[in-house]
Amino acid sequence: MKVVRWTSGDKPGLELHDETVPTPGPYDVLIKVKAASLNYRDQAILDGEYGGPTKSNGTPLSDGAGEVVAIGEAVTRTKVGDRVSASCHPHWIGGPPRPEYQLHSLGMTNDGWLAEQILVHENAIVHLPDYMSYAEAASLPCAAVTAWTGLNLSSPLQAGETVLIQGTGGVALFSLQVATMFGAKVLAITSSDEKAERLKALGAAAVVNYRTHPDWDKEILALTDGRGVDKTIDIAGEKTIVKSAAATRKGGDISLVGFTSGFGGGLPPIDILARGLHVAGTAIGPRANFEALLRAMALHEVHPVLDQTFPFADYQAAYQRLKSGNHVGKVVIGVAN
Repeated sequence: MKVVRWTSGDKPGLELHDETVPTPGPYDVLIKVKAASLNYRDQAILDGEYGGPTKSNGTPLSDGAGEVVAIGEAVTRTKVGDRVSASCHPHWIGGPPRPEYQLHSLGMTNDGWLAEQILVHENAIVHLPDYMSYAEAASLPCAAVTAWTGLNLSSPLQAGETVLIQGTGGVALFSLQVATMFGAKVLAITSSDEKAERLKALGAAAVVNYRTHPDWDKEILALTDGRGVDKTIDIAGEKTIVKSAAATRKGGDISLVGFTSGFGGGLPPIDILARGLHVAGTAIGPRANFEALLRAMALHEVHPVLDQTFPFADYQAAYQRLKSGNHVGKVVIGVAN
């Protein structure tokens, strides 16, 4: 089978290999990969900017979907022929994050989805709704589950609440879709008027172009009559967290889900203390969150927003599309028909 692996070095490259198809152990599931998708951290690894652990010469991509083609003798959670995806942290079933869950992370410390076949523990398996394509399902495990988790991290998302999202990447758009499913109002910031129109078409009530309005927090406050939003999904970190706090109401929630602008900066403690903000970081989420997300999406037949799908042979071009920052939605690699 064909497999893509990282090369060695602080800034690894990507190399295509021909390898033997792995044999499932007692609790393993062998999946024929139909599609895989990229996240910001996949490019961060190549740029030498990802701070987490990775497997030496491992296979990238934490997100994918496919068909079960073989199972171990003790597997009970799936069968050959099932349409499935997998939780990014295979052994995190539910509850809060624990350090040991990070020891087994698909596309990071364990081999990921950029291959013709992948072997995963049955604990990771989630079953796909019939209406959803493999390409759509491949976009979910990291970004969509992170959005679901972030929106419910400090308090459950409620109908009628106001949510602020940032940009047009995977987590932002899934946050928009999930919030809309819950009956929440979504405000957004983005870098261009063209992207603003796309966000409005997808359901955002109002969008602020942060390039033409660098003090975008004041614009968000004006849109909420000075109150601020109930929940903010902060994607960028360093360059946005202070303004995110300013745009969030007293007692509101900020979920930090990304680091697209870096790890530095800082939110003054007085901003948190004086305004009673709940600020927390996400760690994607357990399988239980993935399953809850899929049930909600199936109920409303929500389709993920896909930017572009590349053939497996053009995986390098898929990475370039992600790096360009011009994508709206998820960048997908089709692996097999």
